[in-house]
Amino acid sequence: METTQPMQPSLYAELRAGWVARAKANPLITYGLLATAAVVALLLVASVIHALRNGNAVQLNYALLGGLAGFATTSLGALLALAHRDVRARTQDCMLGFTAGMMLAASAFSLILPGLEAAEGLLGNSMAAALTVVSGLGLGVLLMLGLDYFTPHEHESTGPCGPDCARLNRVWLFVLAIILHNIPEGMAIGVSFSAGDLSVGLPLTSAIAIQDIPEGLAVALALRAVGLPMLTAVLVAMASGLMEPLGALVGLGISSGFAIAYPASLGLAAGAMIFVVSHEVIPETHRNGHQTPATIGLMIGFGVMMFLDTALG
Repeated sequence: METTQPMQPSLYAELRAGWVARAKANPLITYGLLATAAVVALLLVASVIHALRNGNAVQLNYALLGGLAGFATTSLGALLALAHRDVRARTQDCMLGFTAGMMLAASAFSLILPGLEAAEGLLGNSMAAALTVVSGLGLGVLLMLGLDYFTPHEHESTGPCGPDCARLNRVWLFVLAIILHNIPEGMAIGVSFSAGDLSVGLPLTSAIAIQDIPEGLAVALALRAVGLPMLTAVLVAMASGLMEPLGALVGLGISSGFAIAYPASLGLAAGAMIFVVSHEVIPETHRNGHQTPATIGLMIGFGVMMFLDTALG
């Protein structure tokens, strides 16, 4: 008599079960992500209504061009992996430190400070302006914390993270980690151009585009390390840069529906970027014992971004 094998649950069913279990295990992160998603959805709806009534073709063009610049430089960095197949870990950590420094400086000088200035101009009160931007910072952290908690992904330093990582190939886990990393960069570009102010958008976009070169190289080499052929690793790293123009559209959307949404969204983008730097990039640069060169790279990146903000802003 034949016995039937029990059916294995589908990947989606296991992921859904994992999401439910994680939601019950940490309701604060769950509620934070749901609240942030609701705010983002409301702002996107308001932005669509605003665009239908008033149009924002100039800002849309700026945001798309900025996002495409990030994609182009990510692709350039990935292509460099073909010529530099054996980049030393110390050099990679220095490059990632440089990336972290530029992201931190961009968050401060191209997002938080313009956000405070815009909010004070709208509200006429420095305390209310600070509260607006800080609220945005909190939303950005909640958004990235929730996405990090509920998305299965993997980092070289910490290993698999999120629900049911065992069912997914390591390559896909790395790809999902890269997507989580690139979303706030694209959002920051879109938000920075939403007011049509090149003095805010141009320095930030330049900084993100510059730091995407070593980032694209590091991503391609990391994908190669987990088993992908070099050409495939380069193509996947290039494709990961597409999240930047997509994120730019989201960033433009959440910041252009209401006047107060602009400074709040600048804070949100800054919070998301700072979270990524602290949670992922800096730990990655320290895992091989290269803290000192990585920190020097961070300071150089911070200084370069300060210069760009002064020269281009």
